[in-house]
Amino acid sequence: MLVVMGLLLAGIGLLILLAQKLHLPLGHLPGDIVYRGRHSTVYFPWVSMLVISIILTLIINFFRF
Repeated sequence: MLVVMGLLLAGIGLLILLAQKLHLPLGHLPGDIVYRGRHSTVYFPWVSMLVISIILTLIINFFRF
């Protein structure tokens, strides 16, 4: 089970890299929170996570029926 979860996680990472190569705006949507301090940056992609969650929910529900 750990091997399957590791492969799944690696696949998700590859999809994220592919999305960046295709210049998809995930991670840079309006509503994503970025705080840049003097020595640190905190990034919280709120809207991007919401969009991905909705898309995955629709895909999973489509294949369930």
